[in-house]
Order: sequence, then structure tokens, then C-alpha cells
Amino acid sequence: MPITDDAKDLQEDLTRLRHDLHRRPEIGLHLPRTQERVLQALDGLPYEITLGKDTTSVTAVLRGGHPAGGEPGTGGQRNAGGSNARPAVLLRADMDGLPVQEKTGVDFASQADGAMHACGHDLHTSMLAGAATLLAEKRHQLHGDVVLMFQPGEEGFDGASFMLREGVLDAAGPRVQAAYGMHVFSSLEPHGTFCTKPGVMLSASDGLEVTVLGAGGHGSAPHSAKDPVTVAAEMVTALQVMVTRQFNMFDPVVLSVGVLHAGTKRNVIPESARIEATIRTFSEASRLKMMEAVPRLLKGIAAAHGVEVAVDYLQEYPLTITNEDETHTAEKVITELFGERRLSRWATPLSGSEDFSRVLEEVPGTFVGLSAVAPGGDPATSPFNHSPYATFDDGVLADGAALYAELAISRLAALSQAA
Repeated sequence: MPITDDAKDLQEDLTRLRHDLHRRPEIGLHLPRTQERVLQALDGLPYEITLGKDTTSVTAVLRGGHPAGGEPGTGGQRNAGGSNARPAVLLRADMDGLPVQEKTGVDFASQADGAMHACGHDLHTSMLAGAATLLAEKRHQLHGDVVLMFQPGEEGFDGASFMLREGVLDAAGPRVQAAYGMHVFSSLEPHGTFCTKPGVMLSASDGLEVTVLGAGGHGSAPHSAKDPVTVAAEMVTALQVMVTRQFNMFDPVVLSVGVLHAGTKRNVIPESARIEATIRTFSEASRLKMMEAVPRLLKGIAAAHGVEVAVDYLQEYPLTITNEDETHTAEKVITELFGERRLSRWATPLSGSEDFSRVLEEVPGTFVGLSAVAPGGDPATSPFNHSPYATFDDGVLADGAALYAELAISRLAALSQAA
């Protein structure tokens, strides 16, 4: 029976798990209930499970049973790099929610005030849990080992770094030779479309925190104070102009100010003003240039007005760069399972960012998008990820689980043949 049919048999269970996770989202690096639900989903399956020390991560290793993979712990076949090691691949799902008040109105909406699975991580977790069952059932087909990476803290907490430091890439013994992640979208593409792109797929993400330090005074006499508000306003505008005048339009930079705060009363000039912004870049050259250009610009404006400024440029997630061969592998599996019409090859990157990029810096792999827009819904007008109105269709759960599982099965077979 095709793996897609096996996955469809799990649809009800995966939907139940997804709804349970959605009702009770958790934020950050410590997701105790989510971890508990993942462990329940893995209970009774032949996985070697390791829990995170500094986070509530779950790493689960499945030892393949195909004779070509060699016996676990014996060294097995020689891999493509020439060393004696069983091949291993990694599948990753992030598990955390966002500090968003849900407004979707679905009957399984979040019951946690101010928290929501607004980015679909509840689907990712459920799909990987489904893949865990499929892979366990097809253990005899695995020419090596599979590492499942259930990761907390993707939404700004850099959870991938914690799991890398704790050895997730080496959980099977030898380092994994390929890694695959998946992400659902609530818009962009028609329902059920898988999205790929070799090379730069997602932008790098950095943060900017700026405090302008002036001298307070009476609003009627600004000449006797040092007004930080007007300086901050000039900085916001100057940052946008700088992007258009110092950076190539074909290597874009996105800078968006999300916080602009100053003052307590309309006739009081405050002591300080605060700016916070997100910065997205699509090349390492532009990222490094921004790190130099932004502080230089802001300090120059402050000096021109005789005020002080504190600039914190926060390096966050690097570029998500997919391996060309691994991306083509994923595309082949997608078309074999679901047909060519279900595949969309992006021409340009997306300006979102991901800490799965840290995994792809270490081992070859790829990242696959999956549209969870409602069937018949308009992807151009559907609320995007992170919106309090974002909805994700349960109907993609079985297909996502099938893709996760088949990527592991087929890639391990290829690695074994190449040994």
C-alpha cells in the first residue's frame, strides 16, 4: 500500500493531536505539555528518546532494519564520505506558539490567553508525529537511522542552537548526512501545494534596538531641551532612505520599525525615545554591510542634533540556504507521491526567517513549504502566518506526514547505494 494511503489512515489521529496542541499553545523554550503530548505520540514505538537539558526538546532515533544499512552499532556500510558509518537522516518540526491573541473563531481555538499557534507549528509537530508512526511501521525498509528533531523556541528563541549544542545531529552515532524541515503557510499558494527553492530560500533576520537620549523639558520651549522624539523620527525615515540608496535593489534589504515609543504627555518633552526594528537580508554581504551602515547612520544623526544614542544590532537567524541536490531529492519525492501539479518552485526567496538555517549550515538539507490554505480559499487574500486570523487546514496533515516519512526512506536508500 502506498505510504500516502497509510498516512490517510492516520488523519483522524493527527487532526485530534493538532487540535489538542492548538487549544493549549506554549511559547518559548519550555513547552512541558507539548513535550508530554509528543512523548505520548511516540509511546510504544521503537525509538531511542533523549530529552533536552536546557529546553523541552525531544530527540527520537529510529534504527532501520534493512540489512543494507548494517547492524546498529557495528559501523554498517561505508558512507559516501568514505567512513564506516550507518547512514542517518534528520527530520525536524518546531513546536512553539506565538504571543498572539487568537481571533479565528474555530471551535478548537486557543484557550491560553495571549497565546496562539499562529504559525502552524502545531501542524508541524503533528505531521512529524505521524511520520514517526509511518517510519516505525516501515522500519524494515530503512537502510539506516532516522533522527526526529522536535524543537521548541523557533519563534525568536533560537531553539535550534540549543539542540545543536546538545548533539541532535549526532544522536544516531554518526552525524546525519541529510536534514529536512517543513513549514505550512496560511496563504501564498493554493491548498496542498508544496514549495521548494534551491539556494537562498529565506532571509537572514536581525534585530535593531535604539535608544535616543536627550534632555527633557516643557513642550512650549523645545529650545531649552534636547528633543529625542524628532531625532527618533528622523532616524526612522533615514533608515528607509539608506536602504534605497546604499543597497542594490536586486539584493534587497527589508527594514521595518515595529516599535516607536516616547513620552507620557503631549506638553512634556521626554528624556528618551526608543526604536525597535527587524532587518531582513538575502546575502551575507548585505547583512555585514547593514551591521556597519546602520550604527554609523544613527550615530551621525544623533551627533548632528547634539543628543546621545545607544545602538544594539542583534544578530539573530542566518540565511536559510537549501542544498541544491537535497532540494531536487525532495522535489522528486513530492512529484512521485503527489504529482507535478502539487509542486511550486519559487523563483525568489521569502522574507521570513528560520532557525532551521542553523541545521542547514551544518549538514546538507532542504526546507519545504506546504500550503494549508482552506480548499478553495484564495491564497492572495487569506491572512498570513502570525496573524490572529490565520487558519491552517487539517487536510494537509496526512500528506505532510507521508512526505516526511518518504524523504527519510528514499534518502537512506540512496545513501546506502552510494556507500
